[in-house]
Amino acid sequence: MNDETRRPAPPNVGEPAPDFALPAAGGTVVRLSDFRGQKVVLYFYPKDDTPGCTREAIQFRDLHPTFTGLGAVVLGVSPDPIESHEKFRTKYDLPFLLLSDADHAVAERYGVWQRKVRFGRESMGIVRSTFLIDEAGRIARRWLNVKVDGHGEEVRQAIEAMENR
Repeated sequence: MNDETRRPAPPNVGEPAPDFALPAAGGTVVRLSDFRGQKVVLYFYPKDDTPGCTREAIQFRDLHPTFTGLGAVVLGVSPDPIESHEKFRTKYDLPFLLLSDADHAVAERYGVWQRKVRFGRESMGIVRSTFLIDEAGRIARRWLNVKVDGHGEEVRQAIEAMENR
């Protein structure tokens, strides 16, 4: 059995979202369970301050007032260290938490730490993915292998659809 076959699959809609505890800026530790009773937009991205990751973060930043108005919290996760997250947040005025998954254990639990091929070279890394978690801590929606452009708006529409059920 190789490494690939042992990797967990992303949680399905309706399944409990895997809980975690990850460091955030200011030395705080953030647990997913801290947000029970709220919707959570949990997005995994490869690297701070790269073109695609910046465009995605800016979409979530620009829609942040709408998300909070709908009772949703945004959490970004990448393997970058806290210092990198702090610079990224400051540079782009990001109003949400960025969490450091340095050992990629959480990304693995969510099934988004995968083999990637870029310019013919293989490596392991985060496949850009977003999970919308409901107030009970279950996966309400998931987007795997996200295309950045328009993604923030897709997430907004999904949260609004949850409100209208």
